[in-house]
Amino acid sequence: MRHVIAIDQGTTGTTVLVLDDELRLRGRGYCEFRQHYPEPGWVEHDPEEIWASVTGALGQALTQARLSPGMVAAIGITNQRETTVLWERASGRPVHNAIVWQDRRTSEVCAQLKQAGHADRVRALSGLTIDPYFSATKVAWILDHAGLRDRAERGELAFGTVDSFLLHRLTGGATHATDVSNASRTLVFDLTRLAWSDELLGLFGVPRAVLPEVAPSAGVFGVTRGLPGVADGVPVAGIAGDQQAALFGQACFEPGDAKCTFGTGAFILMNTGGVPVASSSGLLTTVAWQVPGELAYALEGSAFIAGAAVQWLRDGLGFFTTAAEIEALATSVPDSGGVVVVPAFTGLGAPHWRPEARGLITGLTRGTTRAHLARATLEGIALQNVDILRAMERDSGRALRVLKVDGGAAANDLLMQFQSDVLGVEISRPELLETTALGAAFLAGLGAGVWTSKDAIREVWREQRRFRPTADRAAIDAHLARWEAAVAKA
Repeated sequence: MRHVIAIDQGTTGTTVLVLDDELRLRGRGYCEFRQHYPEPGWVEHDPEEIWASVTGALGQALTQARLSPGMVAAIGITNQRETTVLWERASGRPVHNAIVWQDRRTSEVCAQLKQAGHADRVRALSGLTIDPYFSATKVAWILDHAGLRDRAERGELAFGTVDSFLLHRLTGGATHATDVSNASRTLVFDLTRLAWSDELLGLFGVPRAVLPEVAPSAGVFGVTRGLPGVADGVPVAGIAGDQQAALFGQACFEPGDAKCTFGTGAFILMNTGGVPVASSSGLLTTVAWQVPGELAYALEGSAFIAGAAVQWLRDGLGFFTTAAEIEALATSVPDSGGVVVVPAFTGLGAPHWRPEARGLITGLTRGTTRAHLARATLEGIALQNVDILRAMERDSGRALRVLKVDGGAAANDLLMQFQSDVLGVEISRPELLETTALGAAFLAGLGAGVWTSKDAIREVWREQRRFRPTADRAAIDAHLARWEAAVAKA
């Protein structure tokens, strides 16, 4: 029996899964690490604390799995995207805290670049919008504010997204590389040429000397050396950013296939095939993956608030003590009683892009109860996704057939049924909701020959439940009209 280790390095912690070639979960580990907030709007991680969370979670998973060293066929990595790490090539020591994807310290620089008229060209080359979210302005900020630019130009420093930093550590410092999906989130990667862009590097002030090699998402990046609990020589054979990994982990292999990850926010990706699709609806164009014989692109749209709205009801309003209780509360009423909740607590993302928008509740009456508000909150999460997916259909010219779902809130049956009803499509929920880690395992297994093809992966991917539209269409259309009116007021 061959086993694959999947390292899922997230924003607040690291999960490690050990899976066998029949996709049975043999071991699981999880370790959190600290968030650092040096100033308002700034978010940092200590790369050494990230690494400690990886080795800690790995130790837990291997203890559960009880594998002999020769039973590990490959390791896969998936990671929080855009988060930026710089370290010394010679020692491997980080030279600054990682700047996290959520960090907004380079907002002014991004605004200046937009005002100078660079937005269209940057989007044409990279598929992205100029925003502090992405890596390029973070790299330049560290080099300039930590006095490291000269060292970077001399080739003494290495830059990477988190996958690249972990790969360097897993291989004992032998490999400095990333995959195409993570490279496509930096703002300095040419989507069509699949190479670093000298034009974009110059615009953002990122020295070519710090960049990792870019490789396909499946294939041997390097082999382990000095990794506790794992024999030397195990190939690290798969890497992808977390949302692309979830798309792969959901076996969304055909153009038009789409997935939604219900986490703190909702992250939706649609496979658009071998040619990048430019969005006219405010969506992002990104590399989905590159595997032997295939390159796939995706359209991406995100709603900033999904599970966080449930946390607000729990922590801010005290409606219940655990997030899982919302389903019973919301199901205790037959509908939301005309109440609409727009969970725009941090603005509206794609396709609206209204950062000034704020959360809104409409339709309150004397008969409104906690249950109505709970149900309307779940409905608001699903209705945001309708806006994003309709934009994807317009941009791609493809009608959505089935939406695959994962993440914590995907376990909520009421939310999934309502999502099916308002979209008018079937919702497919997998047996293993941790599809981000599953995607890393699939890519590593593909890269190391555990699975020989995507067809072999389809055979082991298993659906747990399918939700089909059941609601009256006229009632849904009326609900959508109330939603559109509420969004306009938010």
